[in-house]
Amino acid sequence: MEKIASFTIDHIKLKPGVYVSRKDHIGNETITTFDLRMTSPNDEPVMNTAEVHTLEHLGATYLRNHPKYKDRIIYFGPMGCRTGFYLLLAGDLTSRDIIPLVTGMYEFARDFEGEVPGASAKDCGNYLDMNLGMAKYLAKKYLDEVLYGIEDDRLVYPE
Repeated sequence: MEKIASFTIDHIKLKPGVYVSRKDHIGNETITTFDLRMTSPNDEPVMNTAEVHTLEHLGATYLRNHPKYKDRIIYFGPMGCRTGFYLLLAGDLTSRDIIPLVTGMYEFARDFEGEVPGASAKDCGNYLDMNLGMAKYLAKKYLDEVLYGIEDDRLVYPE
């Protein structure tokens, strides 16, 4: 079998950033998949499921309510390796195009207070697996170390 595209990225060289993972075409529409890499693969600890789950709930809430992008959101969810998230958007976009959107989402998570949206038995299949404090910490870390002042080398996959 052919190796899928995401397994051809050199994860030893990969640093936290915002990358275009792939572009798919469905009819006349382009779907852009972004790799929101929050931790350095195989170099630092992965995120635990509770904070990943919390960031997923907060991120999805922010994105699906965003005035400009809400109708272009296809999917937002964690990578199985727990080093980041995938964000799929309708449109032929670049990493630089979505930095304001991603920054806003992580600021929302960093600053969030109260009950996590959808964190109830009625709304979620594993509502007890949440860690708001750690999710806020990781959102702040990603903002401070990656998103604020992001350089081009964190927008394009390493060779």
